[in-house]
Amino acid sequence: MGRVDVTGLTKRYSEGSEEEVVAVEDLDLTIEDGEFLVLVGPSGCGKSTTLRCLAGLEMPTEGSIALDGVDVTDDRPKERGVAMVFQNYALYPHMTVRENMRFGLKHTTDLSSAEIEEKVEWAADLLDITELLDKKPKELSGGQQQRVALGRSIVRDPEIFLMDEPLSNLDAKLRTTMRTELQQLQSDLEVTTVYVTHDQTEAMTMGDRIAVLDKGKLQQVGTPLECYHEPANAFVAGFIGSPSMNFLDVTYRDGRLEADEFTYEITPEIERALEDAPAELSLGIRPGDVELADPSVENAIPATVEVVEPMGEVTQLYLDVGGQSYTASVSGELRIDDDQQLHVVFPPERVHLFDRRTGEAVKNREAIDEGEALEAHMVTAE
Repeated sequence: MGRVDVTGLTKRYSEGSEEEVVAVEDLDLTIEDGEFLVLVGPSGCGKSTTLRCLAGLEMPTEGSIALDGVDVTDDRPKERGVAMVFQNYALYPHMTVRENMRFGLKHTTDLSSAEIEEKVEWAADLLDITELLDKKPKELSGGQQQRVALGRSIVRDPEIFLMDEPLSNLDAKLRTTMRTELQQLQSDLEVTTVYVTHDQTEAMTMGDRIAVLDKGKLQQVGTPLECYHEPANAFVAGFIGSPSMNFLDVTYRDGRLEADEFTYEITPEIERALEDAPAELSLGIRPGDVELADPSVENAIPATVEVVEPMGEVTQLYLDVGGQSYTASVSGELRIDDDQQLHVVFPPERVHLFDRRTGEAVKNREAIDEGEALEAHMVTAE
């Protein structure tokens, strides 16, 4: 079992001084047994501090941490049943891979040498590093060292895996491969895993759920698609997704959204969502939802192409709309030139609206019917 309950977790540094820093503030979070939860956010948001509190490497200033209903807030790391994988691997350079993997079991358990060796061989086989057991870390590539660090954690048979940006030192191609391997490993072992990253692509592709943090505060917890399509606020909307969501300041007045550079006629559905909303709003639209349009189309907005970035399947357009720059993702088959004049539209069913003052979501895009979406993209026989 590996359910984790975090209640009111607060961590302050230099408490009581004029330069007091609140790294995590009043965090409530439940991680279910066997779940893969990703803590994601920009640098300094409190995600690594949260992980270190879970590991027992940092003591909370306030709040509690419970594992399977047992309070472990004041327990030492080795008493918590957790295993941590660090960003820098933290392997002993003078030891072989075998010795690195044995070390923790040798000093924290009563297992015999034969039992320890059996666990090491099992983990090495699982991670496909058996042939590396007699080598030292300096003889290994970054990906191999990361597998050894994982193996050292796996042999401990922990109730919880804690991973602090374990792939950040790898090249882009190897990161992609290791993401898949980590997901498969976690699925096979069925161990509760808390994974820290600042890379929202890792968060979207790896987590059963993601917890988005900013300035020490929890912004939203949900599945990757919930956070992508139904962001709780403008911060989550802008952080999750690449390229980032576009935001345009608008004023709700007389059944339309008005900006300096355009007027947007709203639908009855949007009007109902804005019944109790403030007048000062921020309109959000994801680059992939921006559509090119004929000037005669309702709500068509004139734009000038500033930069064209061909990516193959898609092309990223950086557009000037009323002196501000926005991004659109269009088909890579289109030929579009710098400084070209064109018009774009924001489909009303894909528009997000946020309270400009608080950032809270007022309206998110319409829900997606996954069944219809799949059927629409299936090839059928004539």
